[in-house]
Amino acid sequence: MFEYIRTHQRLMQFLLLLIIFPSFAFFGIESYTRSQAAAGAAVATVGGQSVMQAELDAALRDQLEKFRQSYGAQFDPKLMNTPEVKQNVLDEIISRKVVASEVKNNKLFITDHILQQAIMANPGLLKADGSFDSEKYKNILASRGMTPAMYEQSLRQDMALQQLIDSVQNTNIVPKAVAERIALIGEQEREVQALTFKASDFVSQVKVTDEMVKAFYDKNAAQFEIPESIKAQYVVLSNDALADQISVTDAEVQDFYKNNAKAYSVDEQRRASHILIAVAKDASAADKAKAKAKADGLLVDLRKNPAAFAKLAKENSQDPVSAERGGDLDFFGKGAMVKPFEDAAFKLNKGEISDVVQSDFGYHIIEVTDIKAAGIKPLDDVKAQIAADIKKQKASKAYAEAAETFGNTVYEQSDSLKAVADKLKLKIETADNLTRQGNPGAPATMFANNPKFLKAIFADDVVKKKHNTEAIEVAPNTLIAGRMLEYKSASKRPLEEVKAMIVARLTQTEANDLAEKEGKAKLAALKQTDATTGFSDVKVVSRAKQEDVSPQAMAQIMKADTQKLPSFVGVALGNTGYAIYRISKVNAGKADPAKRAAEAQQVSNLLAQQELANYVEVLKKKAKVTVNKSALEAPAQPVQ
Repeated sequence: MFEYIRTHQRLMQFLLLLIIFPSFAFFGIESYTRSQAAAGAAVATVGGQSVMQAELDAALRDQLEKFRQSYGAQFDPKLMNTPEVKQNVLDEIISRKVVASEVKNNKLFITDHILQQAIMANPGLLKADGSFDSEKYKNILASRGMTPAMYEQSLRQDMALQQLIDSVQNTNIVPKAVAERIALIGEQEREVQALTFKASDFVSQVKVTDEMVKAFYDKNAAQFEIPESIKAQYVVLSNDALADQISVTDAEVQDFYKNNAKAYSVDEQRRASHILIAVAKDASAADKAKAKAKADGLLVDLRKNPAAFAKLAKENSQDPVSAERGGDLDFFGKGAMVKPFEDAAFKLNKGEISDVVQSDFGYHIIEVTDIKAAGIKPLDDVKAQIAADIKKQKASKAYAEAAETFGNTVYEQSDSLKAVADKLKLKIETADNLTRQGNPGAPATMFANNPKFLKAIFADDVVKKKHNTEAIEVAPNTLIAGRMLEYKSASKRPLEEVKAMIVARLTQTEANDLAEKEGKAKLAALKQTDATTGFSDVKVVSRAKQEDVSPQAMAQIMKADTQKLPSFVGVALGNTGYAIYRISKVNAGKADPAKRAAEAQQVSNLLAQQELANYVEVLKKKAKVTVNKSALEAPAQPVQ
């Protein structure tokens, strides 16, 4: 694939390292060292050093922020204030500390030369002449709030830590017998026939009485409860609501366009197609010569018939993505492709075909199919976007003052939302059937479903006195306030209303029980006397080839004792009935070398992870780690 990320892998790795720095495979993405001067009670000791409550709280806040970014406003911060979550986060802190201590004890150190090599190995930080672009380096770091000294110290620690981790993980050995045994289990095939007892065939035998219905209704009362609910009015103050009230003049748009012309400039873009004859950067001279010869031959053909470029790309290019499109790479600007490719593409005129161009990916033949000249986007093309941007800026500035007015008004005039709606020109919305638990499937933008708002709207003062709720922040620059219109207490659906549903459920359950009973009786008889009457045709199944056999049935088939054949297993199929499987033959199956290699690697990875986990546990014992359980179980300051 000849696209931006692939052509700038090292630069992307560098940027990701800055974004998630410092990281290493086992311990997550937080720094493994923190200040010991944190205030508060000690929650643990590691090697005689205290882990303070403030350090744990900071780690919990970091974790909370990650969850908020993943799940948005729907995430409940209370989930972080449990002993189990605190213990898990504390375990990570302890693990980082004991490993960092071991790095220090083993005097693992990254020299300046190695550190410099690691940074300068990134081609994205090199100028055209191959020298290091220190300004670009500093700018990237500054955008992440870091100085070169800060980053280099952190990178040095991270590399030293990774040395230790690699030395542990890379020592595991997967016994050949284990890998062979796993492969044989996965490849094994079994010939089976099925005899199914469908629950639907026994429905006519089921008689559901009124007594059975009443007993089910009473025993499962919770299933028929209707939770308390509220019909509410609410108003939302947000940047978007304020932006809708703001007008933008043509003069403002023109001034913005003039003052920000650079933002609307477009660099020259080239559209090109290419044929790639791939060869590794470290390939042998013979392999490179072979690839070059093939590219040269294709170029000769193209010089004779340039119109055949797309056809030859489809047939010969080893870039699978672009080859399907006749080699087309679409439009790109400078900096999007590796330098040799870019240099060649930007020297060609439209319709011209390059000579053979070598890059780290192999040999390319490039055809420029279109050119978009550099320039500035016309005002008409960006006018709508500029107007929207100006509205957002004005709304953002107006929000702070409007938020204060919003909060004061809903509090001072607590018997109605009309006053605040009129004052700030907001729309009064209505939401019906709100419950304390909310609707898990509702979008995050449905602010009346926000847990904070639901808690406020169900508050005693709001329900009993019908006062407005306070102004509640449910998202950045978003406030909501509401009032109750109608309240319905919890109730239970009448028996007559749910009787048909109960009858259907009981019928299904009873029919399934009858099917299973008959199936088990047949299974017992078959174990005494083999028979194939009623069984389906023979099918061959394996763990990789399950045909139309259900997962629960496959599990039973593959673990059945086959020392004596035929072997029989019975499987309950949920509410659909019961099935008996007759296993008549076991085959070794066909060996797949590629799959075996992949499985062996998976086993190796699992063993490596286990080795590292065991190693960390040893280090914890060596450091004489102690944990203050009472501190973990004590009520904590809200994490928010």
